[in-house]
Amino acid sequence: MEETVAQGSPMGMLLPFIMMIGVVYLLIIRPQQKQKKEHQKMLDALKIGDKVVTSSGMIGKISKIKNDKNIIVLKVDDNTNTKIEFQKSSVIAILDSKEEEND
Repeated sequence: MEETVAQGSPMGMLLPFIMMIGVVYLLIIRPQQKQKKEHQKMLDALKIGDKVVTSSGMIGKISKIKNDKNIIVLKVDDNTNTKIEFQKSSVIAILDSKEEEND
């Protein structure tokens, strides 16, 4: 009694793996790359006087930008003139001037 096992072609076996790699690229890698580009574009557009939020939740106005060291100085309190240095990459958002007027 001979039993024969049906063997698929090597291409037919690789096709699901290739499709999985394509799905991972489209759903995970590509959106991350796009988000990273947008974040870098936002960081490049920072200027003195912008009101920003850092990843730690600190809100302040940019009073100085040290591009050579990739550092920004935020003024967080007008009354005491408190200034804190942050890595430029820690900025997650620029607040609109419309939001600033509501405060």
